[in-house]
Amino acid sequence: MSGFIYPPESVYNLLPREEVVTQKPPRYMSKFRSTVILENKSTKDTTRTMGPAKAEVPSPDKYLKKHSKESKQPEKARSFKEAHSCTARKPPVPARTDQPLMGLQTKRDFIKTATAVPMRPRPTCVDTSKGHKQPLENSGLLPKYIKKKDYGEVPEYLQHRNEDEKRAQEELRNFVKEQREQGAMKQLSEEERLNILEGLRKNLNVLHHDYQCLSLVIETMTKKAHKERLEAKMKQLENDISLVERFKTIYIPKK
Repeated sequence: MSGFIYPPESVYNLLPREEVVTQKPPRYMSKFRSTVILENKSTKDTTRTMGPAKAEVPSPDKYLKKHSKESKQPEKARSFKEAHSCTARKPPVPARTDQPLMGLQTKRDFIKTATAVPMRPRPTCVDTSKGHKQPLENSGLLPKYIKKKDYGEVPEYLQHRNEDEKRAQEELRNFVKEQREQGAMKQLSEEERLNILEGLRKNLNVLHHDYQCLSLVIETMTKKAHKERLEAKMKQLENDISLVERFKTIYIPKK
């Protein structure tokens, strides 16, 4: 009871007080209440009858039969075995005096079929262990391309290309011949070609020696640029050496 706090004592608390009565608002009533009641009564009154309901009585001729209300399954079609079983009635055997039917024709001529040459099986190729097969013509194993009329012949576009190359070489040869006759170009001798080749190799060795003397760590831009210049010069010398070694005949313009 330590937590309970009594109200402070006052003289005014001893005076009687008038009880305040709160007035509730009137209850809500819908304006459609009476209409709903009438509609509900009208629907109920329609099902009220005096005695048994007036319904159509079935005719005595249409009486309920046995299993008439059970669901029936659709009839199954007769199978080939049932249709051709021994229970089916066959037509009677014709009498001895009956005349045979003349002029009957069948869709298939059995005499020609028996005397015809049997059809050869189509060549196939089995490409899997499970027996999958395909026509041999589509498998790529049949050498059908060698039977073409133009097999082994050079295509036309290659012939045109070879003719263009020959024509370009002939024009270059004629141009070099004209320049040499005019004295504008001279042919290097074999000794001069070997001397030029030896000089290029010496220059390449010198540059390669300088390249090997570079430091392992390139930390400045100057060293990096010097290394790139050496690599570019060695690459150019290698190209020149391969060019001189490949061509035995070299023409240079006269000064």
